[in-house]
Amino acid sequence: MTAPIRLILASASPARLATLRAAGLDPEVIVSGVDEDEVELDTPAEYALKLAQLKAVAVAADQPRALVIGCDSVLEFEGEIFGKPEDAADATARWKRMRGGTGVLHTGHCVIDTHREVWLGRSAATQVRFAMIDDEEIAAYVATGEPLKVAGAFTLDGRGSAYVSGITGDPHNVVGISVPLLRLMFDELGFVWHEFWS
Repeated sequence: MTAPIRLILASASPARLATLRAAGLDPEVIVSGVDEDEVELDTPAEYALKLAQLKAVAVAADQPRALVIGCDSVLEFEGEIFGKPEDAADATARWKRMRGGTGVLHTGHCVIDTHREVWLGRSAATQVRFAMIDDEEIAAYVATGEPLKVAGAFTLDGRGSAYVSGITGDPHNVVGISVPLLRLMFDELGFVWHEFWS
């Protein structure tokens, strides 16, 4: 199937956009404005997927002949769902719990073909092992402001990378968008991934 005229990323995340651009895609960015606090679901995977769907649907409603990608990520740690921390104190408290531990980063993906009015939703999970860092390192990292902007209060593609001792699974998923999963979703919808290369 011929690619739609437009590819749209329904996310304000610079990391997701950079990941897609590095993979050869150059989507437009339209931020959904979805209120993430309004969503409550039992499991982290369901929660991330529901938010991804809401973001994609909100943007797709006004975009004819487009392929819209919505994503959202949460960290599952000791049975809790960690989205973005509320403030520096929250980020600090999380890191004191997470250091030396293991969590699972869940990213929900929703792709909508607005021309045919069809969509797919999928969730990806990657295990993340956190380094054993001291209070001074946590304070220095939180002071950068980076952990306040991201799910789980850490990044794999920024300063937080030094404090992640390893992962099991797709590293792109930890950054916020699983490129291998997205390619499979495109294929399932009848699109050829490389036809979207810019």
